[in-house]
Amino acid sequence: MAEKRKISLVLADVDGTLVTEQKVLTKRAQAAVHSLRGAGIRFAVTSGRPAKGMAMLVDPLQIDTPIAGFNGGLVVKPDFTIIDQKTVPADVAARSVELLRAHGLDVWVYRGNDWLVGKADGPHVEHEAWTVKFSPKVVADVAEKLDQVSKIVGVSDDLDRVQQCEADAKATFGQRATANRSQPYYLDVTNKDANKGAVVEFLSRHLGVPAAEIATIGDQPTDVPMFQRAGFSIAMGNASDQVKGQASAVTGSYNDEGFAKAMERFILGA
Repeated sequence: MAEKRKISLVLADVDGTLVTEQKVLTKRAQAAVHSLRGAGIRFAVTSGRPAKGMAMLVDPLQIDTPIAGFNGGLVVKPDFTIIDQKTVPADVAARSVELLRAHGLDVWVYRGNDWLVGKADGPHVEHEAWTVKFSPKVVADVAEKLDQVSKIVGVSDDLDRVQQCEADAKATFGQRATANRSQPYYLDVTNKDANKGAVVEFLSRHLGVPAAEIATIGDQPTDVPMFQRAGFSIAMGNASDQVKGQASAVTGSYNDEGFAKAMERFILGA
């Protein structure tokens, strides 16, 4: 009989993974996390969301580990005290805004705990505010202050345009910044060291857990770097074939209890 892998920590993406399409944390998902804790396995979350946008998960999941927002650009304690921050260089931030606008994308800027937008009725603003449970600040020009920026987001429902912009941003910034789609309609530009692979490494150091004992679960290209650093990785059923191909295992969709099923089957062995 094959030796059962040792998992000491599960790191989960949030949107498209831990919560449903309606952004609901199901009872079965909550129960799965509590079962992990009962088995002595710690649980952590990471997301392209601002850290503050994960506040609603802290109590129901009894999160006691660092929370990594902005794909690792901002790491906070469960009380939202900042532990670690990786900002985008000001010149890269300015060029990002220019590039996103040149591709016809709306631009959001996350600076400190502020979410800055140019118009309250822009694409996905209302839905994002509902998702993260706080509202943006509407400003005349989101590019006015680009120091201490954690993340810049390009937004459009022209998904081909977002994909093309991602390719151009990668070519433009090279190793100076990370540019990845966190959703088909969002292109995130973050510090070059702000990626979910770095989150695995941070948690490994901070919690004293070998990376080989960390399991990760996600659905987007931004989750692949954490798949590559962890000992075991799970792709959601709603992930693209490209993302699934980078994972150790595949579970069900986020609308079919895929997260809970993954914990039960692959981690808890139920």
